[in-house]
Amino acid sequence: MDSPQFTTEPSPNDTVERDSTEGDVPGLRSSVSGTDREPLTFDVIIAGCGPTGAMLAAELRLHGVRVLVLEKETEPASFVRIVGLHMRSLELMAMRGLLDRMREHGRQRPAGAFFAAIDKPAPRGLDSAHAYLLGIPQPVIVRLLEDHATQLGAQVRRGCSVADFEQDDEGVTVELTDGEQLRARYLVGCDGGRSTVRKRLGVGFPGEPSRTETLMGEMEVGVPHEEIAAKVTEIGETNKRFWLRPFGEGTYSVVVPAAGVSDRAEPPTLEDFRQQLRAIAGTDFGVHSPRWLSRFGDATRLAERYRIGRVLLAGDAAHIHPPTGGQGLNLGVQDAFNLGWKLAAQVRGWAPESLLDTYQAERHPVAEDVLNNTRAQMELHSTEPGPQAVRRLLTELMDFDEVNRCLFEKITAIGIRYDFGEGPDLLGRRLPDIDVIEGRLYGLLHRGRGLLLDRTEHLTVGGWSDRVDHLADPTAALDAPCVLLRPDGHVAWIGDDQQDLDDHLSRWFGKPAG
Repeated sequence: MDSPQFTTEPSPNDTVERDSTEGDVPGLRSSVSGTDREPLTFDVIIAGCGPTGAMLAAELRLHGVRVLVLEKETEPASFVRIVGLHMRSLELMAMRGLLDRMREHGRQRPAGAFFAAIDKPAPRGLDSAHAYLLGIPQPVIVRLLEDHATQLGAQVRRGCSVADFEQDDEGVTVELTDGEQLRARYLVGCDGGRSTVRKRLGVGFPGEPSRTETLMGEMEVGVPHEEIAAKVTEIGETNKRFWLRPFGEGTYSVVVPAAGVSDRAEPPTLEDFRQQLRAIAGTDFGVHSPRWLSRFGDATRLAERYRIGRVLLAGDAAHIHPPTGGQGLNLGVQDAFNLGWKLAAQVRGWAPESLLDTYQAERHPVAEDVLNNTRAQMELHSTEPGPQAVRRLLTELMDFDEVNRCLFEKITAIGIRYDFGEGPDLLGRRLPDIDVIEGRLYGLLHRGRGLLLDRTEHLTVGGWSDRVDHLADPTAALDAPCVLLRPDGHVAWIGDDQQDLDDHLSRWFGKPAG
């Protein structure tokens, strides 16, 4: 195999030591002589180059980690499914200098009507510079994130995927579908709901199978727009899983409930769409010339564990749920943002003992909450009298700002608060993109490092300056003397005492250099 090329220097320490956080775990065999194994070729191998895998690869490369991404598809997806980037994902893109590129290819839409498609505006006074939804084709997101990762030095190999792997106390031997074997320190499964990595790891994936199925596609129609709009408005009063929306000249995005649950491996036919359109709307609108056709169900499952030894899961490999509320892609990208700097710290040798374990501790409850709110939304989409009555009641309750704000923050992920212990309400939350002396806060986070925002001007990051930046700014629009931000923008500490700060720097960023 040819030696990979990187734009930054690889990790200087290629002698892998056993992680103190691993212990005795399933799937981890005892170390054997280094002569019995191939030498480590990569620090991290990522299975899957969707949004989660590409985002994770880029985050790792910000810290000089040697990354290989394996993607089974030889070419990017040919169909153009529009997805929405919610507020928290937009903030993460801004933190890495990617948001302007995304906006060039997307369409900004007002934030609101997210929860079960109940038509309510966004709550008042949102503390975000990015209080909108960005509609963007999913293949464009993947391409932009993959380009970002490869520009940073990640290597992507298409047309190959993980067939099996075996881990030991020094690394993971990954066998590809063509029989080739590679060695890495870590393997991360970002390979979707049918994840080979998760299955081979033996991690349980409990939940519920699909009870309903929905057809989705893009096609041309044979009737005037006015006729379509009138029928969609009529049916949409009670059926939120039905719509036809213009998508370019003469082309419509069509979503319609399927007749039942079938094998998702087989795509639907145009006749399936025609039959269901006639059954629900009384007409098939003369649909023809499809660009792409697909189906999705409402299966809801969550991996029991996100990590066993040197193998981790992220994105749809760790959780699947119905697409209502548009949270799936966002949840996966946010997984990658949480995991990237922690896994890089482990590879580079400065991670505190339990840092990598905080990935599951923080992200598993977030996924649980998303699964629960999508379950609730699917019930509210039902056309049965009981769920419709609950929907009407919730619609009234959402006129109260507190109710509307709670549901809105769940969908957009701006309400997440990680448990960092006792402290002010801001502790564990994301810090908005506030004004600072050098412009905007998120512009200081492009390198994926920690940041001390110091309004006292007398603190220091000392021996952590290789991992944490320091901005002394008495004018910062911040209701606290100083805050320590993790690379993902969450507040890790609030205060003004140097010893207390040093303790928290050690907690999140390991021992000081020297």
